[in-house]
Amino acid sequence: MAKINIKKGASANSNTEKAKPAAMAFGRTNYLIILGGVALLIIGYLLMVGGGSDDPNVFNEEMFSTRRITVSPIVLLLGFVVVLYGIMHKGRSES
Repeated sequence: MAKINIKKGASANSNTEKAKPAAMAFGRTNYLIILGGVALLIIGYLLMVGGGSDDPNVFNEEMFSTRRITVSPIVLLLGFVVVLYGIMHKGRSES
């Protein structure tokens, strides 16, 4: 048989203790860093847009511009690194 311990003066169903809210997985700083990384990702993808040709028989050199081949992938990589840092960032301890 299992023993049930009940303290004197307290009923078994009383919930007098206030439940503490669960701590958030990320703090405000984390969300701001992640938001900045997402903004960089959007900018990187916008830099990659364009350069196509409406006519499949015409070749457009603009498709291989420095902006699309070099700058955009660097901005995208930087955006992914910033998002990863925002996820891994541990804020200051609250003690």
